[in-house]
Amino acid sequence: MRRPLAWYLKRLVVFLVLFVLTYGLGRLVVVWSDSQYDGVREPYLQSMSSQGVTLRWHTVEAARGVVRYGTAPDRLDAQVAEIGAVSDHHVRLTGLAPGTRYFYSVGTADTVFRGGNDFWFITAPAWPSTAAPGTPGDAVLPRRLWVTGDMGQPGEGQQAVARAARDWARAHLRASPALYDAWLTTGDNAYRSGSMAQFQAALFDPFADLLRNIPFWPAYGNHDARRWAFFELFDLPRRGEAGGVPSGSEHYFAFDNGPVHVVFVDTQEGDLSSDSAMLDWLVRDLAANQRPWVIAVMHHPPYSRGSHDSDSPQDSGGRMWRVREQVVPLLERGGVDLVLSGHSHMYERSHLMACHYGDSQSWRPTLALQGAVEGRYYRYLKRRTGAMPAGGGLDGTIYAVVGSSSRLDDGPLDHPAMAVSRHAMGSLLIDVDGQTLTAQFIEHDGSIGDRFTIQKGRPEGPAPLVQCPPVP
Repeated sequence: MRRPLAWYLKRLVVFLVLFVLTYGLGRLVVVWSDSQYDGVREPYLQSMSSQGVTLRWHTVEAARGVVRYGTAPDRLDAQVAEIGAVSDHHVRLTGLAPGTRYFYSVGTADTVFRGGNDFWFITAPAWPSTAAPGTPGDAVLPRRLWVTGDMGQPGEGQQAVARAARDWARAHLRASPALYDAWLTTGDNAYRSGSMAQFQAALFDPFADLLRNIPFWPAYGNHDARRWAFFELFDLPRRGEAGGVPSGSEHYFAFDNGPVHVVFVDTQEGDLSSDSAMLDWLVRDLAANQRPWVIAVMHHPPYSRGSHDSDSPQDSGGRMWRVREQVVPLLERGGVDLVLSGHSHMYERSHLMACHYGDSQSWRPTLALQGAVEGRYYRYLKRRTGAMPAGGGLDGTIYAVVGSSSRLDDGPLDHPAMAVSRHAMGSLLIDVDGQTLTAQFIEHDGSIGDRFTIQKGRPEGPAPLVQCPPVP
């Protein structure tokens, strides 16, 4: 007997529904499994401030974690213990002295999991400085930040980038025993999907010796957002405990380190509309800042013609477009000196500029406020010495796309706002010394792909713009 077509269609629909449900359940199980971890994770530092820090580590067996600490490796006289037995350990130390080196161990009441002469951290200095000149707590001592972007691909490329930066830092030592005062990322910290296993392979295993001494400040990238691990792994300051205005969210926050104020903006899942809570917080935080140097960090670049195209409203869901239209004007008015982003897997760095809120076709050379090329290096001047006063005008911002710290892709690299574009793997080292900020793109082979300085307190610098020039 021949069956009617409707009989076959009904069974096809049932099959497709069961297939979709089975696939969806399988994906949910995979995502859940990827967000679990049952191995060992070495200690790492989170939410460093002048008076506190959070220590994280992971053990196979659940136990009540204990952190012992002191100012000498053989005198760990203070301790903080967790309330209950866990495998994923979080311990916040408070009441610390600013600009002070502390040694520590992590473990339980009767055992030490990790400790010794190599386990230490240095709290951020107080601001304004309260320490004697030249001592570790002196906030006017030079600060050094290491910036990596899209570093989530483990392997020789990633290690070459890290090795080149370390070699340069070791060849240019400071008074501080730390190679860097902070490690910042522009997102995509673990490829391809930001799972626990991928974070372990791309970050915690290869950089354990660095993470135990240097506070780690990650931006949230689109590959980090594919799983749930990111916000399980990182304790980011939503209550203003590391400086700045409390944000109420780990997606966007601020921290201070000496004369430097750093804001992180979530361009992946954050609301980029003009009336959003995130942008309202950003305006209030920048208005309240009193530190002379301000750096903003995000994943999606407002200007890029690398492996991503900021001109395209379709690329990355239009996030680069919205950052340029909605976020950039707030950063400029808030006195941000340097904006760091990633996502595009190359290096691009703009002129000192203001008022460019359109696509690359709308760029005009008059939007580059000032710049002097000295050989291969660039020097930019600003008149003000401290934080941007209310109504102080626009004195220019530099935008750097640091997205090639573990992988390199192709693109035209022809954005006219860029002073330098490099098809090279590398990372950015930033030194802040008094009224001068110096940034260098250290390529994977140790060569300097870009170097620029911003000098403040220079009366010969350009007058700040009271308002943006009209678009012709």
